[in-house]
Amino acid sequence: LSELEALMERMKRLQEDKEDEEASQEEMATRFENEKKESLLVISGGICAFPVPVSFDDEMVSTDVSRYVEDPGFGYKDFARRGEEHLPTFRAQDYTWENHGFSLVNRLYSDIGHLLDEKFRMVYNLTYNTMATHEDVDTTMLRRALFNYVHCMYGIRYDDYDYGEVNQLLERSLKVYIKTVTCYPERTTKRMYDSYWRQFKHSEKVHVNLLLMEARMQAELLYALRAITRHLT
Repeated sequence: LSELEALMERMKRLQEDKEDEEASQEEMATRFENEKKESLLVISGGICAFPVPVSFDDEMVSTDVSRYVEDPGFGYKDFARRGEEHLPTFRAQDYTWENHGFSLVNRLYSDIGHLLDEKFRMVYNLTYNTMATHEDVDTTMLRRALFNYVHCMYGIRYDDYDYGEVNQLLERSLKVYIKTVTCYPERTTKRMYDSYWRQFKHSEKVHVNLLLMEARMQAELLYALRAITRHLT
């Protein structure tokens, strides 16, 4: 099977498995922990602690970002040290954008919550209902896997989501790309972009980038707004 056909086959199989039998809460929690720990092993630039058939070292360029920021040393750091047994988890059900963050940010800055919410929803729901040459495809499962994987990298867990889907739908080279774009965008190369979903249209891959950026922004807002809420209470 081609990369595209294999992905569509996995989506179909996951949907059938979901209809036949749902995973228990314990199983879903375990799958999240496994995915969270694995995300710490994914290194930006294409080097992984597990085998991956793509290496981008030869195309990495030294990008001077100091001209664009006031503090060049400020950047992403993994939310936990590698090797830690119990990694911190932000349970989304305890502090959600819809039920908590939205109202707080609106109170702090009138109407900005509505604008952010509209932006999040628009990008999350953005689809042509296509996958490369295939039309009338429901891409909801795939979009949710991309969004939730970004939040997983930030330690955010959704109790009602089976993270086994992330492992099934996102191949390793794509996970490397996601972490690089989300956490170290200045290190992204065209070769990395070309390495995943080779049969997909550029417009569809642009959708992926938009989704990754909005997922990251929402994750950052959730941490910041939760901290503000705790301070106010």
